[in-house]
Amino acid sequence: MIWALSILVIAGIVALPRLLEAQRAPMDDARRTDAPGQFADLSQGTTHYQWHGPSKGPVAVCIHGLTTSSYVFDEFVPVLTQMGYRVLTYDLFGRGLSDRPDGVQNRGFFLTQLRDLLEHEGIGGDLMIVGNSMGGGIATAFSAAEWERVDRLLLFAPTGLAPGITDRMELRPVIGDWLALTVFGRRERRRIAEVDLRSPALPDLPERQMAETRTQGYAAAVLSSMRHMISDVMDREHKLLRDRFTATLAIWGGLDDVIPGQAAGNLADWNREAHQVTFDDAGHGLIITHPDQIRSALQDWLREV
Repeated sequence: MIWALSILVIAGIVALPRLLEAQRAPMDDARRTDAPGQFADLSQGTTHYQWHGPSKGPVAVCIHGLTTSSYVFDEFVPVLTQMGYRVLTYDLFGRGLSDRPDGVQNRGFFLTQLRDLLEHEGIGGDLMIVGNSMGGGIATAFSAAEWERVDRLLLFAPTGLAPGITDRMELRPVIGDWLALTVFGRRERRRIAEVDLRSPALPDLPERQMAETRTQGYAAAVLSSMRHMISDVMDREHKLLRDRFTATLAIWGGLDDVIPGQAAGNLADWNREAHQVTFDDAGHGLIITHPDQIRSALQDWLREV
């Protein structure tokens, strides 16, 4: 009798992630009804994207980070559009209104999505690639692989400059997958509530972030990215961008508790031509909290390059 009860308990523990995932909201056409922007059917699935600003002008492509969606740029987009840029934002797979395809979320996975989207929109070269946090790692990888198409690279607290998270239980096989689908969402909502980032353009940002943790495929996407993208150190890519004279600006938050402190120093070692700015009073969410300072730093940089 005891062994039978033990088997039932074990079976329940094993089944719990799937049961919880089934209760989360699916990403389907009903959730996309009346959504802003457009949808592109790409090789890996449907991608949600938006164009902002003038119909003509230089193109800036913005890539968001690990746990957010393209709305994270809502405070920053006007900075670029007022400078005459056509701005393309999009949701990485597993986030926002884009599909939740299977597959390892590594640099190849993300670069395929970006290349497919640019081809879908008929976008060629002379691009400004903008990356925030993990999006900075993706932006760096794309700029190095497609350097002839990239005119400028703008990074906000980017990954790829120091070893990523290595001590999280979720990174371990089996137990990590179980934790990601059971407790990650609750823990992420607690973190969001503690940080409580808001701005005039994003007054409901915490609520939107929390809602995202309750969608199917989100936790699995974040876990895969933590395992296969965040840990990707890009010394060779930054050195190549130096050798190709790709204008690079990295903006950091002096109070950032997410990106390792040695990241800025590593960038200086790998690409002495890169321009770097630190906002001493900013944290990891500087793209949301410091739009005026970003505008000033960007204007200064663009005048120089």
